[in-house]
Amino acid sequence: MLYTVSEMAKRLNIAPSTLRYYDKEGLLPFVERSNGGIRMFKDSDFEWLSIIECLKKTGMPIKKIKIFIDWCIEGDATISARKELIENQRQAVLIQIQQLEETLAMLDYKKWYYETAEKAGSCKIHETIPEEEIPAKFKDARARAKGLLTTV
Repeated sequence: MLYTVSEMAKRLNIAPSTLRYYDKEGLLPFVERSNGGIRMFKDSDFEWLSIIECLKKTGMPIKKIKIFIDWCIEGDATISARKELIENQRQAVLIQIQQLEETLAMLDYKKWYYETAEKAGSCKIHETIPEEEIPAKFKDARARAKGLLTTV
């Protein structure tokens, strides 16, 4: 089955302009065009587009994604290079995940902090709460907030 830019964009849950941009940047050399020059996507293009979207979501620059696509088109001689690129991006995502987990922990701590202050009617309550009464799940975030624990 063939899909227009709008139809494929809908399948990918992205804007049609995103696909046009990818094409302009050389990321879609596999896409066929009709006699009238209209981009026509095949079912098999979905996997290509999915990996492009995946890499983009990881924060990979378009130029680096283009290199990856070019390597894919070059064939088996670039398998090791592609694998290394994916491994490096995976490591970058793991670092992002850890940073986001620390950010979420800080937000959870501050939520607890303000809930506790709201119940007491003042933020000053936190000056009197003994360390052993701070819930364990908030101790690292609290230490980070006070500059006692470094982040990634």
